[in-house]
Order: sequence, then C-alpha cells, then structure tokens
Amino acid sequence: MLNPVMQKFILHWGEMGFRWGINRTVGQIHALLLLSESPLRADEIAATLGIARSNASNSLWELQNWGIVRLVHLPGDRRDHFESMKDIFEMFRVIGRERKKREVDPTVQMLRECIAQGPKRKSSDRHLRARLIALLEFFELGTAAYAQLENLSTPALIKIVKSTGKTLRFLGLAKKECA
Repeated sequence: MLNPVMQKFILHWGEMGFRWGINRTVGQIHALLLLSESPLRADEIAATLGIARSNASNSLWELQNWGIVRLVHLPGDRRDHFESMKDIFEMFRVIGRERKKREVDPTVQMLRECIAQGPKRKSSDRHLRARLIALLEFFELGTAAYAQLENLSTPALIKIVKSTGKTLRFLGLAKKECA
C-alpha cells in the first residue's frame, strides 16, 4: 500500500516527532494520515504500519488530543475513520498553540513564581534574579510575537515572511552575508 516515497516520509516524520518529544509511532500515524487521500480506520493504520491495533488506537487518541487528527464517519460505514488536518499552516498553528500551552505557559508561570519568591539581598541572589528576569523577558517577548503571528491569515503570514529579508535590509538590520 505504501510506495517508497511514502515510506521514506512516514519514517522521517516519525523520527522528527521523536526528536520533538512525540512518540515515534504517533508521528508515523500522523504522516500516514497526512498523506492519505481518504480517512483511514485504526485497523487499516495498524496493518499498514505493522503496529499493534492498541498502539494505533492510543496514538490516534493522542493525535486527537493535539487537535490535528479528527474522527470522521463515512456514509454507510459504522466504523470510525480518522483524517489529519489538510491545511498545513493551520495544522502548525494548532501544534504551536498546544506546545505553547503545554511548555511555554507553565515555564512563564514558574519563572514568575521564582522571581516573586526569591531572596534579593546577596549578590548571588541578585545574579539569580537577573537571570530569571532575563529568561522571563525572553519568554514574554516570544509569546507576544507568537500571539501577533498566530492571528494572521495564512496569506498575510506568507507575505510577511517573504518580505522580512527585504525589510531587514531596508532598515539596515540584516546580518552581513559572508563572501
């Protein structure tokens, strides 16, 4: 069922998922659904990838929790089918939103708590506080930039990204390229 190009992509997507902290099988299932022309049943996914049906079900549940795979019902078929989001830009918006919620937001909260609770008298305490404040400022700046970009339409985002290099050069802010 899988041609060599599909196999290569699915294996790579699984490896990339693993590097991003996602289970390798979850990544492979997502890749399969991303490439599939039509929704697939869990048993089809398991058979295609050579994994246990229970592993496919657990992985599909995780992908649904991320919001990038959804359950669909087909007319005349009572079984559950699954499909990936097809809009790549929207899919990465959802992934970004989930990662922010799961990773960045708790880190920002923890930094705020550490800054509020930390002692401020000794020089070592001042150094610690300064480092924590610098980290907090970085995360807050990144969060603010992300919030602005997340609300843009896909065409607007593409236009901004394509014009960024020109804008930076015009403002004299682009790094000099090595000759």
